[in-house]
Amino acid sequence: MKKRKSLLMIISAVLLLSTVLAACSNSGSNTKPSPTAPASSNSGNGNDEGVTEGQKGDAWEFGSEPLAFSMYYHYDWADFLGMDEYPATKWLKENKQLDIKAIQANGSANEVMSTMIVGNKLPDVIWMDRFHQDFDRLYKAGQLVPLDDYLEKYPNLLKWAGKEKLDLLRSDDGKLYKFPNWYTEKSTNTAGYAINKKIYREMGSPKLETIDELYQYLIDVKAKYGDQVIPFEPDRGVDGQGIGVLYTAFKEGALYDSVGRQLIGVPNGDKLTSLFTDPAFRESQKFVSKLYREKLMTQDAFTQTNEHVTEKLLLNRVAVYASSNVTQKTNIAHSEIIKENPEDGYFVVWPFHKEGLDKNKIYPGGYDKLGWNVTVITKNAKDPEKIFAFLDWFTGPDGMNLQFFGPEGKNWKGYDGEGSPIFTEQFDPVEVADIQTKNTWIQIVGNTSYIDPAKMKMEETLPENDRNWQAKYQSEITWPTGIDITEFKDLTPPTDSDEANIQTLMTELLTQVLAESSQAKSDADVDKILDKAEADAKSYGYEKLLEWRSGQWQEKRKILGLN
Repeated sequence: MKKRKSLLMIISAVLLLSTVLAACSNSGSNTKPSPTAPASSNSGNGNDEGVTEGQKGDAWEFGSEPLAFSMYYHYDWADFLGMDEYPATKWLKENKQLDIKAIQANGSANEVMSTMIVGNKLPDVIWMDRFHQDFDRLYKAGQLVPLDDYLEKYPNLLKWAGKEKLDLLRSDDGKLYKFPNWYTEKSTNTAGYAINKKIYREMGSPKLETIDELYQYLIDVKAKYGDQVIPFEPDRGVDGQGIGVLYTAFKEGALYDSVGRQLIGVPNGDKLTSLFTDPAFRESQKFVSKLYREKLMTQDAFTQTNEHVTEKLLLNRVAVYASSNVTQKTNIAHSEIIKENPEDGYFVVWPFHKEGLDKNKIYPGGYDKLGWNVTVITKNAKDPEKIFAFLDWFTGPDGMNLQFFGPEGKNWKGYDGEGSPIFTEQFDPVEVADIQTKNTWIQIVGNTSYIDPAKMKMEETLPENDRNWQAKYQSEITWPTGIDITEFKDLTPPTDSDEANIQTLMTELLTQVLAESSQAKSDADVDKILDKAEADAKSYGYEKLLEWRSGQWQEKRKILGLN
């Protein structure tokens, strides 16, 4: 059991990358690596100095000579542990002369970063939330290397991400400093609902499509199993998760991100308006509080950890699970359960909807074409061009296939006419799944545009029993029910603005309101809590924040050609 618990701790942290993974993810979810970028209205100081090295001579070939640099993961819950800890980096060390020196946060990312900034001892490379205020600080201090001079010389990023996405990532001086992670052209949504197969079968396999049908099912589960089973598991309520997913069931086109800390608003026409007065949010919170009062949902939703959630799924104690990372966490549990009982496990259902709504206009999650995290190169780096050359190689076909299928030769060899890897007769799905899990931590410049079609091609070559559970439900349900939310990203105010201070207050208020309204004693109490939240928000300057965000949102729409 110790081994499994250790694995769960790793996996649980990995799930936060999606957010995520997921998730959300699932970009735009309330998970910790939440993707909201600083769209600063202030020009940077000191970033006008161009980097000319990328304009000189021929492109440097990654692997032709040793390359060493330091790297820091700017997250409390993630550290780069060293080259020998991951299959891909171990191979790169032995075959491409790469040596990445780890600088670790050890759970205190902000403190470590502040110390490095004050001491002027920045790492060469930082992997971070692209919306983190420290990006803004480093940019304004002129401590980041612009990447523009390298884009055509090393073409993978420009080819696979495209000019439009890179333009959205540019800073106020017009330059690009952020190398994106998991950029995409198609849905990567992983939010939704999973159903326990064994419990569903024992309950007579009833129709489950509407919110009313879900509610009745939860009542029946509780009546049959009592405290042995949790009827509805909403994951970590403090991060929104299943509560946000339920919100989307009450209005066509509702955004999970509206309940997220980086938006806290509802699009109406060309304006963002208050979440607390949104009728759909009020209705959904009354539904959540009813589930909580009647003990039809987890009572520790606002205190539990990711590991707690995953363990409950593993132990077959959850009837219905909702999350921004539903396919990832459930996949872990499903894979374990079917080892002993092949007919059990979990399946993902089409998102629930309020009676009378079009089920095809319900989106439990969204996807951001710009992905999640970003990698930046600081001016501490001695060879920024060579570092970019590595990142560009890593985000290209050779790098992505190494991370997902291992080195060329065993599981894949060469490319077909469409540039996808050709899988060999020796392809081992168990080995590949292990490679992907172990490499998750170092997928810092992931290229969804390339690797998702490659993974789908791989799945098509496998017998039905060997196909990946997660890939199946992503392609059939979660991807088709994800909505493009790129236009709502990068709406975080610059750090030294009034709006930034308001956002801090609103983030704290949202966390409090989600918990209080979810645990309200009656529908009337939900209204009282949300009325008070609206009044408090106005006193904080919420309307000013919404007005600023509305303007930024419309600017993003122009760049995306949506106006």
